[in-house]
Amino acid sequence: MAERVQRLLITYGCDDAVKYISHLDLMRLWERVLRRAQVPVLYSEGFSPRPRIAMAAPLPVGVSSQAEKLDMLLGQRVKLDEVRAVLEPQLPNGLSISTIEELPLKVPSLQSLTRAAVYEVRVEDGRSRDAWQQAISDLLALESLPWEHQRGDDLKRYDLRPLIHSIDLIECGDGKAHLKMRLRNDSGGSGRPEQVTRALAVNEEPLRMHRLELELDIPSLARDAIRRAGYEAR
Repeated sequence: MAERVQRLLITYGCDDAVKYISHLDLMRLWERVLRRAQVPVLYSEGFSPRPRIAMAAPLPVGVSSQAEKLDMLLGQRVKLDEVRAVLEPQLPNGLSISTIEELPLKVPSLQSLTRAAVYEVRVEDGRSRDAWQQAISDLLALESLPWEHQRGDDLKRYDLRPLIHSIDLIECGDGKAHLKMRLRNDSGGSGRPEQVTRALAVNEEPLRMHRLELELDIPSLARDAIRRAGYEAR
């Protein structure tokens, strides 16, 4: 197996043009972008080699984002500004790179480090500010919230309440409301914004769902190494 010599973390955005692309299709899109840009990504061994890339957390279909995380292993060292220069011309409409950082090779997978996701959600609902605040307070006061979710032929039953860390009302008026949600996103479960709005008695699907942030529990020593790597790469 080829030696791993560098690990990169790309933070990127997905706007409305690509928010209906599935997680698998988004992975395939990045594979094509990296191949066309000739970034020296390592490949797995076996009958069907795949590039050694991974996402921190799948982006739900219908959700735009400014905070997606792509982790990749390289077989030779590159300069971060040069990687960005070759990648950006290959990006399709709807994808944009925010930052490229170097990760220490020994940091655990981003998926294992992801703890929560923060969303901006806009809904069509004519309740007053007081009514909204009461609905949010009532939901957060619950100890449990039994929930059912149909996915294909499977009906999943679980407790939605532990997946909700916080909900804030940003503004409301003219029959609409703007919410900010911090939802659990780890191996134990992932909260979905549209389920939270339904739990808040919003009858219609959200007008907009946008991921603002993915919270990663990166150890402090690894954070120091990331800062040093970023400084040395400039």
